[in-house]
Amino acid sequence: MSEEKGNSFLSFLIELPILVITAVILAWIIKMFIVQPFFIPSGSMEPTLYAGDHILVNKFMYYFTKPKTKDVVVFVYPIDDKKDFIKRVIGAGGDEVLVDGGKVFVNGEALDEPYIPEKKDVSNYGPKEIPKGKLFVMGDNRTSSFDSRFWGFVPENKILGKAFFIYWPINRIGFVR
Repeated sequence: MSEEKGNSFLSFLIELPILVITAVILAWIIKMFIVQPFFIPSGSMEPTLYAGDHILVNKFMYYFTKPKTKDVVVFVYPIDDKKDFIKRVIGAGGDEVLVDGGKVFVNGEALDEPYIPEKKDVSNYGPKEIPKGKLFVMGDNRTSSFDSRFWGFVPENKILGKAFFIYWPINRIGFVR
């Protein structure tokens, strides 16, 4: 082996651990603070998200703004902090929520919900005022969703991020509506 090739190989061996460590640190920073993948385990968000979908969640945006009505958010489940849930924001602190025969009202106005294909839900809830710093969330598949109607409000500080992109399966690739 020539001296030049030997020096090149030695340089490579010295630089390789630095490159690997840098890549691991960058991946960790991206996952912790910017974008994180999640798997959808149930049909509670159909037809927006289906069981088996793999999505990307923007963790960065809520450092600068608060979740808004109709955002699809991933959060730490308030009853078991080892679980993450995904639901749609219906209202925020100070809003009054009422579900009457399956129709959702926020502050007395019917919520336009084009993401709900059929109104099979005939449930009732409230009216209840959402405490400051909390959110009221519901799944799009209302008859199969375990949500704020059953276990209460989600603290804003438990929001992990906003779902924005489906990357698997291939036939479902696209932005979350």
